Amino acid sequence: MNRAFRHPGALTHVTMALGWDPAPPTGRFGGERHDIDLNACALSFAGTQFIDGAFHEQLTSQDRAVRHLGDSVTGDGDGDNEAIAVDLTRLNPAVTTIVFLVTSYSGQHFDQIRNGFCRVIDNVTGIELLRFDLAGAGSHTGIVLGKLHRPDQNWQFDVLAEPIWAQHAIEAIPQLTGHLS
Repeated sequence: MNRAFRHPGALTHVTMALGWDPAPPTGRFGGERHDIDLNACALSFAGTQFIDGAFHEQLTSQDRAVRHLGDSVTGDGDGDNEAIAVDLTRLNPAVTTIVFLVTSYSGQHFDQIRNGFCRVIDNVTGIELLRFDLAGAGSHTGIVLGKLHRPDQNWQFDVLAEPIWAQHAIEAIPQLTGHLS
């Protein structure tokens, strides 16, 4: 599923959001629960070189243009559990690509997660550029959702939806080189 989202104007403010339901209680009396901890990640590259990111251990990029808005370790609550906001107007000019991904930090495969989803939204227009059901990633622990990049003067979003094996954002970096310009 490679598709470019051609925006009628320039993308300037984008959010990637992630949601899932908590693990159901297990055990003989239903009181035990093994939490599911998914992580939203945005990794910035200059060409093929990783230069910065925002994820659960680093909530804000060095240029402050990419911000993780809070880490959920259980999936409790309705709607989006984690979100990353990107202000493309404040981005370090060396950045050529931002890759959005989700990893299962606790190691569950996506087909074991109830009601898991990701979405990418143009904050200016409210248009949802991508909505992805995590069960579609099957028995993997990571998914490369898509990338923001500048083939010309304007930022563009390309859907990638590529399953990977990664429980942490840093483990994903070597698997991303084919998506970088």
